[in-house]
Amino acid sequence: MHVRRCDPATAEPVKMVGAEGVRMQVMAGRSDGMPNFSMRHFVVEPGGCTPHHSHPYEHEVYVIEGGLEATCGEVTESLCAGDVIYVPSGQIHQFVNTSNHPARFLCMVPLESDCGADVPGS
Repeated sequence: MHVRRCDPATAEPVKMVGAEGVRMQVMAGRSDGMPNFSMRHFVVEPGGCTPHHSHPYEHEVYVIEGGLEATCGEVTESLCAGDVIYVPSGQIHQFVNTSNHPARFLCMVPLESDCGADVPGS
């Protein structure tokens, strides 16, 4: 059994070009012996954002708290705690914190794509 608590204080800055005010904590991943998926906890500060980017793998995202604007391709949706978004493989996407408080979300990705590497910004 693997247990880890979501803790914004342990999230590390994401170093992708275009990321502003974004930190990540790996909840379960390759270094924990996970065979198929990586789960990552993201914290986005007010006004912060992930870059517009795409990957050759899907994402499943669950919003824990705060308000986010998610852009996926040409579509933009407002998200709040309890919402789930699916980002298809190859789709350009971005998450922007539109609230006055930190926003947090979990992101699940497959390991075989190297996106499950346990480093911020992967």
